[in-house]
Amino acid sequence: MERPDHHSDTIPPGSRSGQWERDLLNRLAFASLNEQRRARRWGIFFKLLAFGYLFLLLALLLAREWGGLEGAVGRHTALIEVQGVIDESSEASADNIISSLRAAFQNHNTAGVILRINSPGGSPVQAGYVYDEVRRLRRQHPDTPVYAVISDIGASGGYYIAAAADQIFADKASIVGSIGVTMSPFGISSFDFTEAMERLGIKRRLITSGESKSLLDPFSPASQKEIEHVQELLDDIHAQFIEAVRQGRGERLKEDPEIFSGLIWTGEKGVELGLLDGLGSTSYVAREIIGAEELVDYTTRPDMLSRFADRLGAALGRELASTLSR
Repeated sequence: MERPDHHSDTIPPGSRSGQWERDLLNRLAFASLNEQRRARRWGIFFKLLAFGYLFLLLALLLAREWGGLEGAVGRHTALIEVQGVIDESSEASADNIISSLRAAFQNHNTAGVILRINSPGGSPVQAGYVYDEVRRLRRQHPDTPVYAVISDIGASGGYYIAAAADQIFADKASIVGSIGVTMSPFGISSFDFTEAMERLGIKRRLITSGESKSLLDPFSPASQKEIEHVQELLDDIHAQFIEAVRQGRGERLKEDPEIFSGLIWTGEKGVELGLLDGLGSTSYVAREIIGAEELVDYTTRPDMLSRFADRLGAALGRELASTLSR
């Protein structure tokens, strides 16, 4: 007796073929899903690897800026950069330079300090702060000399700071001098638009309390009294600048009235005038004058690092949040 074939009775024709197709589609779907998962995991891995690389770069940058101070265990020359316009809000602010100076002098392995200056000048107040602090630290640490090395330019406030050093060096083509004062740093415009306003029929409406509150307003006629007052103010600051240079340079300065006229000179001419002590680079001064060839950078650059860290942290946070939300 033949056994009945239940499958042949219950499964319609062609259903085995349909089942096989569904199984194949399911397998393809699961394979695609697994491939997407693997791709996502690898994507996260590579992004985390990139983040780690960026953090390593940041760590190396921080080590370069600050780690050198920790590793300065041997006798060395402390280097402090004075770059750009000397201003309260710039990298070459008095706070940054003075912080760097104090850190350099506090290290007992500092054989000497070099102020490497590349500045056209800036605020006489900020330059005066640094000048006074250099002289104070020199008195407090008489065995630690301070040298100024001017690279491209050390003019006006840049030279003001250099004058506080024991000696000043520069390249023969460096620009030095500009011992003078202008009113532009004080935010006072030197333009006079009154004649143009008359031709255009424009009238100035300015209400002030105080006779000279609108001092040298460019849209109002300047009185002789105002001009004389501003000139006296500039002469006072100029006299302070001249006195600082005379104190710093002493008898090395030649008796030439043009030295304090605001003119600029090359480094070669600056040696002749007594504005400089010689020609030489930073490495030359460290090696031949101080006798400690190893240079350690003490320059304070908190603003740059803070901005870099903040931007990097924000970018990484956004990218991580975007990755994890997918």
